[in-house]
Amino acid sequence: MPFIQIVPIKLSHSLNPDHLKEVISKTFNIEAVLLNSEIDISDTYDPKRNQYNSSKILIKLKEIRGEDAIKILGITELDLFIPILTFVFGEAQLKGDASVISIFRLKNQFYGLPEDDKLLTERICKEAIHELGHNFGLFHCDNYRCV
Repeated sequence: MPFIQIVPIKLSHSLNPDHLKEVISKTFNIEAVLLNSEIDISDTYDPKRNQYNSSKILIKLKEIRGEDAIKILGITELDLFIPILTFVFGEAQLKGDASVISIFRLKNQFYGLPEDDKLLTERICKEAIHELGHNFGLFHCDNYRCV
């Protein structure tokens, strides 16, 4: 039975990805499964930027994707980048099978604002749907109210 695999990467225990799993299942009408094992991404760290290279993380995710997993989504609290941008909220392979999102810059606290768990949960779900949408072949939309 095909499913979307969700992989926590260096995720604190305070963040529970179960709600995200439910939202993904409902949005894409396919089961989402949480993988509870860690992957080593230490070699994706760039000490000059103090960030992790999301493109390299995608490669690692592809290597551990389950046989029946049609897509794999990594979720982390680490700050991500790609070489041509100072940071990314997430990255996905267009029409591919791997994507990753970071909640690092989705938290209100990053911007000096009060913590808001409800808003953070909403942002995480939107970013995950956005990146998985790329995996399923969707491009960016001109309508900013889209997601």
